[in-house]
Amino acid sequence: MIMLTESLRHHHKYCDDLFVDAEAAAAEGNWPQCQVLLSRLGDAIEDHFRTEESLLFPAFEAATGMAGGPTQMMRIEHARMRELIGQMRSAQTAQSGDAFAGAAETLLVFMQQHNLKEENILYPMCDSSLAAQADGLAAQLHDSLEPGCPTKN
Repeated sequence: MIMLTESLRHHHKYCDDLFVDAEAAAAEGNWPQCQVLLSRLGDAIEDHFRTEESLLFPAFEAATGMAGGPTQMMRIEHARMRELIGQMRSAQTAQSGDAFAGAAETLLVFMQQHNLKEENILYPMCDSSLAAQADGLAAQLHDSLEPGCPTKN
């Protein structure tokens, strides 16, 4: 069976790595580098969310009839993570290490919990319920992610 969510799993790791690099730059007080890395992180996470929200979730909802279930919760969590990235951007602009660290710590915990739910619950449900269209959908998911992602190389 094709695991259609494989590129999204890899993309989680890619986003995690960008997060670590942005957080390290902020901790060093290297605000110009932090800005670059935070921009990359924001773009990568937005790509990820857009891919899930426009491709994976609608396909899952159509196949299962579960429009108000796990995908709704993931969308709510995506919105919260967008807010936290916005707080990190504000802290970076203000060059506030404490504010950045606070928002980053909250985002890290939130991302870890969110990714675990996706990878251990939602993605297996998607892989199973969308098996009949896995080939085509897997290619769409892969192609939707940003070119710099390791799954693109």
